Amino acid sequence: MIRLLVVDDHPVVRAGMVAVLGEEPDLDVVGEAGNGAEALALVPRLTPDVVLMDLRMPVMDGAEATARLRSMPSAPQVLVLTTYDTDADIVRAVEAGARGYLLKDAPTSLLTDAIRRAARGETVLAPPVAARLADRLRAPAAPELTAREVEVLGLVARGHSNAAVGRQLFIGEATVKTHLLRAFAKLGVQDRTAAVTEAHRRGLIDLG
Repeated sequence: MIRLLVVDDHPVVRAGMVAVLGEEPDLDVVGEAGNGAEALALVPRLTPDVVLMDLRMPVMDGAEATARLRSMPSAPQVLVLTTYDTDADIVRAVEAGARGYLLKDAPTSLLTDAIRRAARGETVLAPPVAARLADRLRAPAAPELTAREVEVLGLVARGHSNAAVGRQLFIGEATVKTHLLRAFAKLGVQDRTAAVTEAHRRGLIDLG
């Protein structure tokens, strides 16, 4: 018998999953939780084999809860079941240690099979999710900014003109422009504002 904990912040969705999964002779729903923090509190007491985890929840989201669960002694397997299939969501869940990633529109037969496979330690990915991960792995790595390009963008972020940047770094204005154009290309942007925004998003510069 596979012991299950169902984690979802929508009571109606959660109740529906509990009802459907409870019909399976080899699945035993031992508990349910409305967010990741509740799941963490229940797991040591309920000792589920598999945690069926939603991703976007209040208090503590599914990715953080997954990472914490997987660090526990005798950690349960985590199978993500969510509405979202964005690259960021998928990567966060996989990096957190989720054994599988399914979408909520999956048929019941696929879900129950995925639970059984996750309990055996197999990786289970919905076809669209597997395709996105494969595309991501095949994509060439984004070129990194040089230290000088980061330096130039940092000064631009503080409102300096090309001429002012050049004076501060003791380089010509044309050289500043060259560094900026190369940074634009690497960041996939077209202008200074977008470059600063993207560099900050990637953690390359501090806008504080």
